[in-house]
Amino acid sequence: MVKVVFADDHPVVRKGLKLILEGNAMLCVGEACSGQELLEKVVQLNPDVVVLDINMPGQSGIETLRELKILRPTLPVLILSMLPEEDYAMTALKAGASGYLMKDSAPDELITAIKKVIRGGRYISSSIAELLTLHAMDEGESRHGRLSPREHQVMCGIASGKPLKEIAKDLSCSPKTVSTYRQRILVKMNMKKNSDLILYQIKKLFLK
Repeated sequence: MVKVVFADDHPVVRKGLKLILEGNAMLCVGEACSGQELLEKVVQLNPDVVVLDINMPGQSGIETLRELKILRPTLPVLILSMLPEEDYAMTALKAGASGYLMKDSAPDELITAIKKVIRGGRYISSSIAELLTLHAMDEGESRHGRLSPREHQVMCGIASGKPLKEIAKDLSCSPKTVSTYRQRILVKMNMKKNSDLILYQIKKLFLK
């Protein structure tokens, strides 16, 4: 059973999170209402994943995240916040978050996100995936500058973790067509798998 520690300064939110987790074969081993308390819980309880809010009393969730990644570099941290993705998601990813999810998301999406980051993946929305790509664009130098507009759309869908069938539905085409686009993208960017695309976008944005 997955062991989860989460931090949020609102008791109602913490109670709701606990019910969602325990209804999906996940064990809430600890909860915190501040960054300092979270750090202490992580040391005491050694969880598999942390779910962290950004806006908390005292030090912010981003500051807590940075300390947490020093303390436990490999521990996946999922940010769960009401703060706008376009303003905070990339800052959180740069600080070491494995994913960013809005609090108004469906409970099933929270469980999907937790499962993904535990497996070593990243969980980001399609809008953030597109933002990452646009910011990473460096004309004449970036590898994804070689992509057509439709290939770019498919790449954003892949980076957000969508299955090919869902991307096909979004683009009003067949899964086979999306699969063909995917192969073209990987060839043009000299990559082998979907995770290479995600890693490329994040590195291109944050390490240049």
